[in-house]
Amino acid sequence: MVNQIKREIEQQMCSALNNEQMMLLQKVLEHIFFSKEIKNLEEIEMSSTTTNEEMLKVFLAAKRVEGCSEKSIAYYNSTLKTMIQRINKSVKQIVTEDLRVYLSDYQKNSKASKVTIDNIRRIFSSFFSWLEDESYILKSPARRIHKIRTGSTVKETYTDEELELMRDHCDTKRDLAIIDMLCSTGIRVGELTNLNKADVDFEKRECVVLGKGDKERRVYFDARTKIHLKNYLEMRMDSNPALFVTLNNPHERLKISGVEIRLRELGRKLNIMKVHPHKFRRTLATKAIDKGMPIEQVQVLLGHTKIDTTLQYAMVSQNNVKLAHQKYIG
Repeated sequence: MVNQIKREIEQQMCSALNNEQMMLLQKVLEHIFFSKEIKNLEEIEMSSTTTNEEMLKVFLAAKRVEGCSEKSIAYYNSTLKTMIQRINKSVKQIVTEDLRVYLSDYQKNSKASKVTIDNIRRIFSSFFSWLEDESYILKSPARRIHKIRTGSTVKETYTDEELELMRDHCDTKRDLAIIDMLCSTGIRVGELTNLNKADVDFEKRECVVLGKGDKERRVYFDARTKIHLKNYLEMRMDSNPALFVTLNNPHERLKISGVEIRLRELGRKLNIMKVHPHKFRRTLATKAIDKGMPIEQVQVLLGHTKIDTTLQYAMVSQNNVKLAHQKYIG
């Protein structure tokens, strides 16, 4: 009977109180119904006080334990810190309207895309759901903020002619080997720059890469890549274990930005639109599916946890859709 009365009081007050106030109400009800002495409400409130910084720190620690990369954790941290500072409230006092106004202002002021805003929304949802699960708050204020609809855009891939043009106009053996590796393996640019010479098996034409979530997987390259990669390694005089290094002394490991800058310059020289490493990955996925490779195998090749991600990467040729229609339907 006592618990039923407590629940009825809490349900009646839920819409009028924020999370912090509801938690205080719960403690007051517990004291009243169980005849415990209440000296003052401030003591009750202080006993359950946890700062925003402490809650954020524990949340990020939980994400790290779950296997999130340091890059993802840094993104979570900066996104949540900015939100907390802008709203300027205890996390326990934040309500749905605060988050809606923040997202609206952020989109207006930064001219961010709907995809970016939805990514921020997902981070808020993850954070407040975790706080709810861990009993820091009673109900997530992000629960009623639904997924933001984003228009689907056709993402471009490289044509065969563009790939051959880039190969023909590489100034160095290193750049040619990089383009071949990106073309034939479909690896992420971060995976490419982390590769060491010892990771490459030339006999089997494969290498082991460390993907997202520190998961290892095998990727494969073709005969042309093998030849160009060997040519590049044979002309190197440095002792750096990295597979790809900078052109100038002291020949340090090539960084992601170095690959991106080099490809952008090549694209401008050849008048090819949007030349960047990720486009090679999408091109490989699209070609593989167009040629009949099962989507599950493409998923393994790209190192995707969910098959939905693979489907977003690969663009099926409209011509192939027409041929399939003729084959199976017409």
